[in-house]
Amino acid sequence: MNHCKKLGVSLVAAASLLALGTPVMAADVTLRLAHLNPEDPFQSHSGAMTAVFKSLVESASNGDIEVQLFANGQLGKDNEVIDQVSAGIVESTISSSGGVAQSYPPVGVFDIPFAFPNIGVASRVITKDSSFGKKFVADMESSTGMKVMGLLDSGGFFAITNSSKPITSVDDMDGLRIRTMTLPTHEAIISSLGGKPTPLPWAEVYTALQTGVADGQMNPIPIIAFAKFDEVQEYLSVTNHIITPYVWLMNQEFYDGLSDEHKTIVNWASEVATEAGRSMSRVIEASETGLPALSEKMKVNVVSPAEMARFAEQAQPAVRELIAKSYGQAGTDMLEALLSSIEEEKARF
Repeated sequence: MNHCKKLGVSLVAAASLLALGTPVMAADVTLRLAHLNPEDPFQSHSGAMTAVFKSLVESASNGDIEVQLFANGQLGKDNEVIDQVSAGIVESTISSSGGVAQSYPPVGVFDIPFAFPNIGVASRVITKDSSFGKKFVADMESSTGMKVMGLLDSGGFFAITNSSKPITSVDDMDGLRIRTMTLPTHEAIISSLGGKPTPLPWAEVYTALQTGVADGQMNPIPIIAFAKFDEVQEYLSVTNHIITPYVWLMNQEFYDGLSDEHKTIVNWASEVATEAGRSMSRVIEASETGLPALSEKMKVNVVSPAEMARFAEQAQPAVRELIAKSYGQAGTDMLEALLSSIEEEKARF
């Protein structure tokens, strides 16, 4: 895979960067950091991450590093901004697995359904420091030529919302058009359960649900909340079927060009910021802005353990087969490393 995917970089995004201008007193280093979610740190985990990172880096560097934040997809879709980071147009981005998959398809191994028993195990595995995280990060950096600054979950386990009926069993999935990320693994999950996968970019999801292009979608609770899907969806079914990563990427040449002192600051600040994002997801899930608020506007049900076992029985083989077919032995090895890491962390509890 090319290390600099310069083709396809959004000219509109580049122009918007120029239009925003530069501060009167320019810092020694400018680090532009993009993400798709709201800027408010109390609304999204990436909002929390970027706010903490900016504060820590600018204060620790005594203003020598200026961190410019671009939230809400200002610079384009996930995959477009990743291309910009690879090309050095933007220094850094925090991306969903749907965006990452365009540059690094093996991210799909995370989508083996019902592999994670609880959020405690997931939090230990989906990190740069786990046995799997180290293997994943090393392979991704080698394949893409970009530096991975952080790895965390995208907001918790996925739930399924729709406008037609509560999902209490596999049978209820039959014929439902469920929006997925542009990930073959997500499409395979929905297809294996009898639904009709409808892959769409994030910017189009709300309108698709509003107009009936899709009957439903699947995402973690914090994302469902800040995206206001309760306005266009009636039912929320807690399935906890998958948990996917957000990956924090940085242009390798930019990072290599930092002084040792600045590298140290960026390294520890990104680690602290990643933990802040992880924690904010848990806070949103449990607080009045998360599931409690959604349950006041939507009909919420929890799928029983017996039915979850049926979901897993149908979906796991389909995803395993896809991983083996699409990613070959390397993909199978990566999946086995993930499952092994999950078993290691389960033993800690």
